[in-house]
Amino acid sequence: MTPVSAEKDQQVFHRHRPLLFSVAYRVLGTAADAEDAVQDAWIKWSAADRSQVADPKAYLTRIVSNLALERLRSTRHKRETYVGPWLPEPILTSADSAESVVDAESVSMAMLVVLETLSPLERAVFVLKEVFGFSHAEIAEAVERSEAAVRQAAHRAREHVRARRPRFTVDRSRQREVTERFFAATTSGDVNALMELLSPDVTLWTDGGGKVRQATRPVVGAATVADWFAAIGTVAYQGIEPADRHAGLAEINGGPGIVFSAPDRVIATLTFDFDADGRITAIHNVANPDKLRAIAEGTEHRLGPR
Repeated sequence: MTPVSAEKDQQVFHRHRPLLFSVAYRVLGTAADAEDAVQDAWIKWSAADRSQVADPKAYLTRIVSNLALERLRSTRHKRETYVGPWLPEPILTSADSAESVVDAESVSMAMLVVLETLSPLERAVFVLKEVFGFSHAEIAEAVERSEAAVRQAAHRAREHVRARRPRFTVDRSRQREVTERFFAATTSGDVNALMELLSPDVTLWTDGGGKVRQATRPVVGAATVADWFAAIGTVAYQGIEPADRHAGLAEINGGPGIVFSAPDRVIATLTFDFDADGRITAIHNVANPDKLRAIAEGTEHRLGPR
């Protein structure tokens, strides 16, 4: 291989890298595993006879899909034995107005939590079909299954997701307004203000992974959840006193969220689900330090599938 052709192959891979990460992340739900899958795809791409590759994008997507599917199967048991609720690993996302609502929803914490309930094959098929628009034939080749099997998996996954996904889509400006008000109420410890923002049956999911102290079961009800957050501003959290903590708004998984930081590290993120009136119906609190590396690195990821 000449240096020129090697450089061209690197450029091709780099051009499609955001797409490959987008596929792998939606299939796996963790940025670290998605990056590993993309790196493994690069190794396979480097070793392949690329003169026989007619469509590099389809070829690379097929490679990374299969790698992500294999990795998801291998991590399944670890997630089933996880301490407390298992939540996806949050990522910072671009707030580019060109990104569609569908793109944002497909990478939201709410959607990724629903995808976690699918089988690995159903999840890979759903992501490739519903998010990235691949045909059943293309997906069959990517996941090494018959087209009939892929069609069945796609149908099961679509029905499963439809029954469990959030029913309401709140416009981004309303989401941001409620998030900003929640942020202000939390930092000031205003229970009454928090109560106004929460749905009566709001659920708080906290993921500490056994690494930091968190609720190992969902916290349910507006009063209980409001008290939980109001207390944050007055007590030490993970050994960090309120005066030594910083909180800020950020674009997380396609929507507004909150990042809590200590002087030396990120300590937690919050993301939200909303009802038709813009009230908060679910809060996802990720505090497991192993899942906060992508946020700490500060890299923004585009949501779009292309």
